[in-house]
Amino acid sequence: MVALTDRPAAEKRLTIEVNSIAEDTTAIRSLDWDRDRFDIEFGLQNGTTYNSFIIQGEKTAIVDTSHRKFEQLYMEALKGQIDLSTIDYIIISHTEPDHSALVKDVLELAPQAVVVGAKVAVQFLQNLIHRPFESKLVKTGDSLDLGNGHLLEFLSAPNLHWPDTIFTYDRKTTILYTCDAFGMHYCSDLTYDENLSEIEADFRFYYECLMAPNARSVINAMKRMQKLPEITTIATGHGPLLRHNLTELTGRYDKWSKEQTKAEKTVAVFYTSDYGYSDRLSQAIAHGVTKTGIAVEMMDFRASDPQEVRELVEMASALIIGAPPQSGDVGQETEAAISTILVAANKKQAIGLFESGGGDDRSVYPLRNQFAELGLKEAFPSILIKETPTEATYQLCEEAGTDMGQLVGLKDAIKKMKSLDNDLDKALGRLSGGLYIITAQKGELKSAMLASWVTQASFKPLGVSIAVAKDRAIESLMQVGDTFVLNVLSEDNYQGMMRHFLKRFPPGADRFEGVNVQTATNGSPILTDALAYLECKVTSRMELSDHWLVYSTIDVGRVSNVDALTAVHHRKVGNHY
Repeated sequence: MVALTDRPAAEKRLTIEVNSIAEDTTAIRSLDWDRDRFDIEFGLQNGTTYNSFIIQGEKTAIVDTSHRKFEQLYMEALKGQIDLSTIDYIIISHTEPDHSALVKDVLELAPQAVVVGAKVAVQFLQNLIHRPFESKLVKTGDSLDLGNGHLLEFLSAPNLHWPDTIFTYDRKTTILYTCDAFGMHYCSDLTYDENLSEIEADFRFYYECLMAPNARSVINAMKRMQKLPEITTIATGHGPLLRHNLTELTGRYDKWSKEQTKAEKTVAVFYTSDYGYSDRLSQAIAHGVTKTGIAVEMMDFRASDPQEVRELVEMASALIIGAPPQSGDVGQETEAAISTILVAANKKQAIGLFESGGGDDRSVYPLRNQFAELGLKEAFPSILIKETPTEATYQLCEEAGTDMGQLVGLKDAIKKMKSLDNDLDKALGRLSGGLYIITAQKGELKSAMLASWVTQASFKPLGVSIAVAKDRAIESLMQVGDTFVLNVLSEDNYQGMMRHFLKRFPPGADRFEGVNVQTATNGSPILTDALAYLECKVTSRMELSDHWLVYSTIDVGRVSNVDALTAVHHRKVGNHY
């Protein structure tokens, strides 16, 4: 194994790992140790990696490249492994810039290389590179023979999580190259998934944010994978390669995706990849929807046909549309799709609109009026992007998606509340708890919620467990490694704060407006009027059907009035808050 770095070893930031992973096969892993935000702007605790691969038979192929920030390190590593004039193929798993940013650089030094990818991927690259190159379009069932037994087979895997994604399988090494699918944002010196307990939280969080909104596409891709003779390694685009826990982790993908698709209702999300911020905004909104247990089906305007659009609209309970470009070839394509949506939509559906921030967006106002005339209910105010999105923008999008999901599932939720046995319902309601406000801040993002399902869980270390509903906005700020403050309310001074934090906030609203706060040492707000507070750090999470059970250790605690008692919450029923 060879390692390169742009800083001294004691200050790891951007490093390269070059490692043989099979016969004639080399991984070049770009390790981004300190990256703390990614893609749809969800927080990272353990950095990330961008993985590229070299396969050398009688001919040589590269599978993906790296992020632009690794330009010098990656190109040095690549030149150290092969003579660039011998590269025959550059396989593009998908064209998202963190994997394809250096394709142009490689082609400048290896103009003879043939770019291999899905039709949409090659089209995207032509717009990105602005220079002619030879290409080979592939789809499920196509193959490429590199010689010496390295027969590469291709599987189409659209929407994982871009519309142009393909998987590549090498029959000789039984390695499947999957880019984003089965990956995770986790940076370490370990090339493989040797320690399951260390990576499973990041693996799960990555799935929730990127793959859950595309669960149907995950299932379709895994069905195609089952037709392969054997898979011993999954070479992902991010994080460690899967070898030691391959069956366990792919099994989790299958289980989670099937759970997502069991939802009785679906929200259709239409966006335009590679235009403005449409893909990131749509993914954030979709993630918010899936937190409520409602399924999402995403469709790229640039990779759809009228029949597919019509069928998706007709089966969906709600529609979310990112305003597409209004001119050029793409504008003409999306105009036809918008017309199809308007014809197929019906007044029982909810609607949500957002601008893409591409500079040539179709205005959402005429669209909103057209859907209003059809009788569709607006689930959240239209999201208008006037400048580069910030962390707060993506938080607003996620909360808007959650509002959509809660609206779509409202009738079912009420029905479930009434379904429990009356005596059992009343008996469960006799379990009481204290009243607390959880507050959290991470960078620009901050949130709060009223909680009563809180209990001390350990002495050494001191720890508490908190049950947090999956659709709570603050849940995204309570991942493993995150910090927050648990504010304890006093029985003689809790009603004002309880009313404030119980009210329904619109997407992106400041939960702390008009509230007296101080800043804890971990950066989260402390409520000045609280009886006591505890500074906590999330250590682990356990998934339940509709909640996350979050276990956190306690670093600091203070009491403002030792004689006061904690406010207690008594319920009459136990099947809802």
